[in-house]
Amino acid sequence: MPYAVTSACIRCKYMDCVEVCPVDCFYEGENMLVIHPDECIDCGVCEPECPAEAIVADSADGAEQWLVLNARLAPLWPNITQKSEPPADADDWKGIPDKIDLLSERPAM
Repeated sequence: MPYAVTSACIRCKYMDCVEVCPVDCFYEGENMLVIHPDECIDCGVCEPECPAEAIVADSADGAEQWLVLNARLAPLWPNITQKSEPPADADDWKGIPDKIDLLSERPAM
């Protein structure tokens, strides 16, 4: 049961989850993080750490679309193993629903 990052992460990109992941399965895009589903060990420690509540288990309603997105983007983006500062306006974007149209598929710089 891997976990996946949802569109709630877009433009927030808090990295509290990265710091607790024991297998370093997070990947960083320009404005979102994703979890590589083949690397996730299903420990679940990342889920409660996300201030944006953007991480879901594959058993959650609607999780399939996020698993597919995470699986597609993780190989294209760099692996991230350390927490860094979120965007300056992250709190302004937290809690805004349906941000998928704002997703940048470019890797983090």
